[in-house]
Amino acid sequence: MKKQISVILVNYNGKKYNDACIASILGSTIREQIQIVVVDNASTDGSLEALRETWGEHGQVHILALDDNYGFSKANNEGIRYAMEQGTEYYLLLNNDTEIAPDAIEQMMRCGEETGAIVVPKVLYADRRDVIWCAGGTFSPILKKTIHSGLNQTDSGQFNRSGRCLFANGCAILLSRRIVEKVGLLDERFFLYYEDVEYSMRAWEKQTHIYYCAKAVVCHKVNGSTGGNEKPANAYYITRNWLLCNSLHMRGKGSFGSRGQFWLFLLYFICNRLAWLLIWFLQGKRAMCRALLRGMGDFLVKKWGRMHMDKKKN
Repeated sequence: MKKQISVILVNYNGKKYNDACIASILGSTIREQIQIVVVDNASTDGSLEALRETWGEHGQVHILALDDNYGFSKANNEGIRYAMEQGTEYYLLLNNDTEIAPDAIEQMMRCGEETGAIVVPKVLYADRRDVIWCAGGTFSPILKKTIHSGLNQTDSGQFNRSGRCLFANGCAILLSRRIVEKVGLLDERFFLYYEDVEYSMRAWEKQTHIYYCAKAVVCHKVNGSTGGNEKPANAYYITRNWLLCNSLHMRGKGSFGSRGQFWLFLLYFICNRLAWLLIWFLQGKRAMCRALLRGMGDFLVKKWGRMHMDKKKN
């Protein structure tokens, strides 16, 4: 019997993206092995109703409607838990602002079977399909900042060789049941941003490899699902979660980074955040400044999950 795969899509106000994404998945070469699990994070744009109307009766599409916006990590985890209960062996976490090549899932599953690793595809810009957004990834040696391999390079075959990498971008990640049981689920403290960085670091610490599958191609509407980075909420999550992620995995023996590297990171982090505070202050973006400071404060008091700020300040 061929192994089944659940493709998990997290939807939050993604009405304009969902249909194209789902249609591309259903156009897969191994369509008969696929179940799509759409996890809706209490959308307010009518996308849940649209999903139910268009796909609610489709035998391969299951819609999980959450009662609140719980963030990227928890929504994906709910999808994984549901898929595991159905006996599915593979789980593709896929952004709903993507469209995939017909053989992308087949190629990723083949890599997963052969290597036993977490698998990531080649990701191209959806509006420039000859330009690479991410062909696997790695981390800078000292500060452990993520690096997208091939970022903004014209795709002329220079990343057509598959192989191990260190960073699995959350846009598209293939996990097996064995990997989930060994590495765990996504950390729900993050809500949004850095959950994929943390998972990649945790996988390394648990001696689980990440494998870049060059033959699998995904086209991504970059920042489509988050609305871009010029929002106070994003400044908050990046600030708080960057600190949380590196504090978890750069603190000692057996960690992804050493204690000395963590102190260098802290110095860099402070300089970086102060620079952005100054830039936003001079630009008159007071809400961005407040969000950044709140992110630092909430890290110190260990306040995780969704950001809560006075609406007038956003």
